[in-house]
Amino acid sequence: MGTRISHLPFVAGLLACAVVIAGCGATAATPTFSDPIPVVAAPTVPSWFNVQMTDVTTGKPFKISDFSGKVVLVDTMATWCPTCQGEMSQVGRLPGLVGAGASDLVTISLDVDPNEDATILKKFAAANGFTWRIAVAPIEVGRFLEMNYDQQYLNPPLQPMLFIDRTGGVYGLPFGIKSAESIQKTLAQYLAQ
Repeated sequence: MGTRISHLPFVAGLLACAVVIAGCGATAATPTFSDPIPVVAAPTVPSWFNVQMTDVTTGKPFKISDFSGKVVLVDTMATWCPTCQGEMSQVGRLPGLVGAGASDLVTISLDVDPNEDATILKKFAAANGFTWRIAVAPIEVGRFLEMNYDQQYLNPPLQPMLFIDRTGGVYGLPFGIKSAESIQKTLAQYLAQ
């Protein structure tokens, strides 16, 4: 179904529109999205922003809320997923493309496979030269993503990715492999704010 992002008010609005359209005898078309889709409007602070995680590359703890005022790119992945490795290589190219705004961009890869641990993830990051924040997603983070955004954020081969703007608004990027250039182009307007 493309880039469906579940969020109750959004879904309720879509259902209301579908009922009206059906009542008119028209056929509803499946929406397609080319721009980021708001998942949670600021200033709502999702609970997962305050969950402590550990960066396997440094051993240091962090929370999403630590990066308030910055643009945060979150890539959900698993070590067994070859498309994840390819997309993470693209993510690694972002600082060079962003240039001067790179200090305002925080990149985080979250391993959402409950069967993987920090030891496995640390070896994977080291073997591939991935040096940004990489962490095992705590169960409460995975549950929040699934219940409040979309269960597909826990399906690494779909290449799920979202970002958080400077005010805390959460946006979903289209599923599928994305180049560093396409990610940079999307983030540029948020980094410029």
